[in-house]
Amino acid sequence: MSTVAYAVADSTTLLRRNIKNQLRYPTTALSIVGIPVLFLLLFVYVFGNVLGQGVSPIGGAGHDDYVNYVLPGLIIMTAATGSLGTAVSTSVDMTEGIIARFKTMAIFRPSILIARVISSVLQTLTSMALVLAVAWAMGFHPNATPLEWLAVLGLLTAASLALTWLGVAFGLAAKTLDAASNAPFPLILLPFVGSGIVPTDTMPTGLRYFAEYQPFTPMIETLRGLLLGTPIGNNAYIALAWCTALTLLGFTWAMKHFNKDRTN
Repeated sequence: MSTVAYAVADSTTLLRRNIKNQLRYPTTALSIVGIPVLFLLLFVYVFGNVLGQGVSPIGGAGHDDYVNYVLPGLIIMTAATGSLGTAVSTSVDMTEGIIARFKTMAIFRPSILIARVISSVLQTLTSMALVLAVAWAMGFHPNATPLEWLAVLGLLTAASLALTWLGVAFGLAAKTLDAASNAPFPLILLPFVGSGIVPTDTMPTGLRYFAEYQPFTPMIETLRGLLLGTPIGNNAYIALAWCTALTLLGFTWAMKHFNKDRTN
């Protein structure tokens, strides 16, 4: 067999192993969906009547319309929540020694991380679909065309890939499981300090600058524009640039820790 064939075969085998683990321990998957859904219910039904007044251009006032505004931010939050599950599962494999054992076997070494990333991205995209289904039941009304839905899928895949690589890096770098589970929490909170909950122009000046230039705001604005027809401007290019930068950061950081045994 060629090197490519070995790589595909080993990655496929480890991918099946990771997916089986996800099915065996569904609590992680439930938490990835549960946190965004909980915030969706909270912001729409508890705060929606008030917050909806400030986003009336999206579709009016009240919680029935506020769900249209808040969903894109919570979809991006789902990707950040997925990085938490990835960090924890990677840390578990590290602390239990299974990754060290895989490294001693005659397998294509990068397939260990490739399988982890693919399985986590698939899990995150499935979680996003479930959050979207809940929002639809709550009155979410997108007007995206089939081509725009395809662009939505591309953006969400890019965001999931970027945050998954960061999650893998967190899991490999963490010394303990607690550290791995705590490290991604700032990513989960970033959509709140952006345009996910309220428009950035309602914030104080200093906070507004941070909200406008942090990674998640252009992703949220691009997603909102694709789903609801609001102006996107150059947010799509900025969002893709952030996804690329975060992917490279996570990949480089993860490989640094993954290959430590070669230099120590």
